Amino acid sequence: MSDLPAASPAHLRQVDLAALRPPFSTHKPRILILYGSLRAVSYSRLLAHEAARLLEHFGCEVKIFNPEGLPLPDGAPLTHPKVQELRDLSAWSEGQVWVSPERHGAMTGIMKAQIDWIPLSVGSVRPTQGKTLAVMQVSGGSQSFNAINQLRVLGRWMRMITIPNQSSVAKAFQEFDAEGRMKPSSYYDRVVDVCEELVKFTWLTRDASSYLTDRYSERKEAAEKLEQRVSLKSV
Repeated sequence: MSDLPAASPAHLRQVDLAALRPPFSTHKPRILILYGSLRAVSYSRLLAHEAARLLEHFGCEVKIFNPEGLPLPDGAPLTHPKVQELRDLSAWSEGQVWVSPERHGAMTGIMKAQIDWIPLSVGSVRPTQGKTLAVMQVSGGSQSFNAINQLRVLGRWMRMITIPNQSSVAKAFQEFDAEGRMKPSSYYDRVVDVCEELVKFTWLTRDASSYLTDRYSERKEAAEKLEQRVSLKSV
């Protein structure tokens, strides 16, 4: 066995412990919350607002995107006001919470449309890469995990740091009072757990996210493209 890896040594780097522990930024963690229903009585929206209260209590700056009026993906230009609002909020955020109802064993189309409008990349910039993510769902019946499992897949696809904890609220119509506040229960306790964990992961990773997502394959590809441009200019 060779003592050295076959990978290009010019683009291999030792782990930089200092880069993993940069000085903490002192501003409040910026959290964006998305929810997946337009119903007048929307339990995903009520859960989103419950999460917002908790996150603000934990010291975050929180914004909630209202999906009403957002066109279907590719059904409007990128200049559409709701599309721009969503993209600007995503760029502003350092962490996100996605809350979807489960419909027909899956997340709702409204939830998926919001995620589809957020670009995976814009030129050389990846707008969601390295941001933290918490996933939650509400169900009308017994507890299920289909929607949050799908949200986890999308979080990974968007290159986000999806925290280990998650929340699934069964029979959500029983878990909120007449004022729209979540009742004390084990479901509520899990929501608190998820919000607290999201804040911790955001504090830990936001200043190091560019280093955490620095990849050998992308460094190698960028260097090769640069070499090609230099070669073309010299011809």
